[in-house]
Amino acid sequence: MSEIVIQADNLCVAVGSKKILNNVNFIAHKGDVLALLGGNGAGKSTTIKTFLGLIPPSLGSAQILGQAVHQNTQLVRQKVAYLPESVMLYGHLNAIENIRYFLSLGKKPTSEQVIHATLEKVALQPQAWQRPLGEYSKGMRQKTAIALALLREAPILFLDEPTSGLDPVAIDEFNQLVTQLSAQGVTIFMVTHDVYGACHVANRIGLLRDGEIVDMFNAPENGNIDTEAVHVAFAQGGRT
Repeated sequence: MSEIVIQADNLCVAVGSKKILNNVNFIAHKGDVLALLGGNGAGKSTTIKTFLGLIPPSLGSAQILGQAVHQNTQLVRQKVAYLPESVMLYGHLNAIENIRYFLSLGKKPTSEQVIHATLEKVALQPQAWQRPLGEYSKGMRQKTAIALALLREAPILFLDEPTSGLDPVAIDEFNQLVTQLSAQGVTIFMVTHDVYGACHVANRIGLLRDGEIVDMFNAPENGNIDTEAVHVAFAQGGRT
């Protein structure tokens, strides 16, 4: 069994008197694609924010590579790349300029050749590289952000509703990219309400309802998680 990369250990989060997460437990090993599936208000965004060190646990812990996030926030953030639902890059700069700028902030300069190879790896068409990101579709912006994450050599990706607003072709391209990254040892944690997309790419799915993991699904060897079984479990919860 490979090393545990991401772990929630009896994780509880409260904001004021309101409990958001209650005794949440899950793990992801190196190369896993772990999806947390839930509706609005289930606690998905709170989970990601806790693992990014933006919200402290009330009880339990959120751990990255065996380190408690709230105790080692800066160290942990060096290992993680976060892609929000709306990727925040500079619209007046093109893909290469955005990548160069953000790599310089992180003191990780690289060659033009390596940048080009990474953009090709994420399937961003070369004719788009010199266009300002303000002209990009959401899928193209995501590809640029993922290329930046790879160039930062981040071994862990956190994705927030990654397929929201994408057309079917862009969703297929995104799913293929996630599968490729997983095969290369990148560990991916995504939160979503997209049952089909989660079943297509994840080897583990946690069903989050009212701040609690109420079910966990594991993909069979060389297969996908049963979409129908997850859909039924998701639907049975009503509003989550």
